[in-house]
Amino acid sequence: MKSKARKSTHVSGNIFLDLGFEPHEAAVMLLRCELAEALRKWIDREGITQAQAAERLGVAQPRISEIARNKVDKISLDYLVGLCSKAGVSVKVKTAA
Repeated sequence: MKSKARKSTHVSGNIFLDLGFEPHEAAVMLLRCELAEALRKWIDREGITQAQAAERLGVAQPRISEIARNKVDKISLDYLVGLCSKAGVSVKVKTAA
């Protein structure tokens, strides 16, 4: 039986970089997704609906729906950090030079 050659693909750890986004765009998109994930986990942990989350955070429910569906490409990092802060979700940035 012949063995098939395996193709190896380099993975950077940032899916957006791997998909061909410019490095600065990929970094921002990854951060947006990580913050959205933290907010989704907060909603689950609190056992609340999107409407209740929106009320607690002082935003419209459709915005929470966008976050829940990871539609964060048009949401700023500042906005997401602000929502995390309102939710009591700690946000830390670690840099490496």
